[in-house]
This record gives sequence, structure tokens and C-alpha cells, in this order.
Amino acid sequence: MELLKAQHVSFQYENPEEQPLPVLSDVSLTIRRGEFVAILGHNGSGKSTLAKHFNAMLLPTGGAVWVEEWQTTDEAHVFDVRRTVGMVLQNPDNQLVSTIVQEDVAFGPENLGVEPSEIAVRVNEALRLVDMLPYRDHAAHKLSGGQKQRVAIAGALAMHPDCLVLDEPTAMLDPKGRREVMDTIRRLNRENGMTVVLITHYMEEAALADRVVVMEEGRIVQEGTPREVFSQVEPLRAVQLDVPQPTELCYELRRQGVSLPADVLTVEEAVEALAAVWEGAV
Repeated sequence: MELLKAQHVSFQYENPEEQPLPVLSDVSLTIRRGEFVAILGHNGSGKSTLAKHFNAMLLPTGGAVWVEEWQTTDEAHVFDVRRTVGMVLQNPDNQLVSTIVQEDVAFGPENLGVEPSEIAVRVNEALRLVDMLPYRDHAAHKLSGGQKQRVAIAGALAMHPDCLVLDEPTAMLDPKGRREVMDTIRRLNRENGMTVVLITHYMEEAALADRVVVMEEGRIVQEGTPREVFSQVEPLRAVQLDVPQPTELCYELRRQGVSLPADVLTVEEAVEALAAVWEGAV
């Protein structure tokens, strides 16, 4: 079942003193309910701009964006769109609005007019989903980067969205923080059926998705499963993107004549493939 749909979307930033700056050009993309989609692209490719269209932070200058049955340009349904699609941005410090964790998570539901008793339930539920319930009374500014981002995700979850759009949520985190956030995102998708749209420049994160979309100069240039997309090493290099390190290793060894599969994604798969080659050589 379709949840998000972009139909021939174009977008340009208006600048009265200069020519309009086109950012998206004829982008069409459908995201199904319960799907985990990663959108890749180098800086300036349009991926973050597209993400902001899914909860009406930006409105298309051409084409249309639909969230369920609502078009994002319909002012009568902006509330429905933003309640359906929760947005988590890159810098967690820019999203924390209260000094105490539980107060921060409660901020969204309070603005929706949710009853206080229901807010308390939602806050506990959201913090539990991101493994931050023991920190509910802690000072938000004293948390680690990964913990802050998980609180930001909890704040979005407390709005009871059907979809989470995360715009490079791990870009400012250390490896431990990135792992914490990605574990949370995967669990929400796999165990809770949450639809996830992840904007990232980390190939290993994109490899965890059901589908990968590659953008270049405001257009979608590749789309498919992680194995389908990352097996195309040279086309990705042509748009200034890398592939997961195990994929890169096997690609370089294949160029040297070693018989290895083209769709290796993980370290475990690379070890298994290399072990098979070794066993065949002895």
C-alpha cells in the first residue's frame, strides 16, 4: 500500500536578486507502507530537499507530493501530513526544545492538544521504543550525541506518525552513536512496521534498507535493492559515491582476476566468499 508518492516533482529556491536555483527536476518516487528506503547522493544532489517535501516543510514548484490521500499543497490537510510523517534532522541539538528528556518528548503531543494522561503514555512508549526510558528524568544537554538523536526520534514517535523521514541523522555522531541510532531505526522498521525514509551518505547504512534510491543533480539516477545498486560500482563512482567496503574489496579483487560474486554487501559475506576461493585453491 502506497504511503508517500512524488509525481514529477520539481523545486527551485527563489532568489529575487538572481535566477531561480533549480534543485529537483521531474522526480517521481513511491514509498510503500512498512518499507525502509535509503536515499543517497553527494552534497547538492537534492536528497535532503526531497525529504523535506514528504512532510510539507517544502512544497513543490512543479508536480505533486502525496501523503496517503492528501496532497501536501492542500493547506486544509497540512496537520494530517505532518502528523503522518515525522521528521528527524541532522543536528540533534537543534531539535531539543526542553531541558528534561521527558518534557522534550512531550512537546509535540502537547502542541497537538493531546490529553495529559495520553501524553504520559506516549512519552513512556516512545522512550521505550528507542531504549531511552531510563533517561526520562535526565538533562537532555548532558546526553551523548547518539542519545540526543534517539530522544529526537522519540519526540517524533510521540506524535504517532506512520512514517519517519530522517535527514542524515548520524552525520554528526561518532561510530558508537551512529550504531545506536541505526539499531533503533532498524528495530522500529523490522519490529514495529514503521515506514522509514533515511537520507544518508554512509553506504553501510544504506545497505540495511529494503530499497536504495540514488540522486544526482536533482534527479533519480538509480533505484533498486542494495545488492542491485551497490553491484554497480563504476556508475556510483561516476556520481561521486562509494560502495560498502566489503563490496569495494571484492570488486578490486575481481579486477585482479579473483572469482568473487558482485553483490557482496557485508563483512560476513566477504569472508565467506574469500574462504570459498581459498578452499578451491588448496
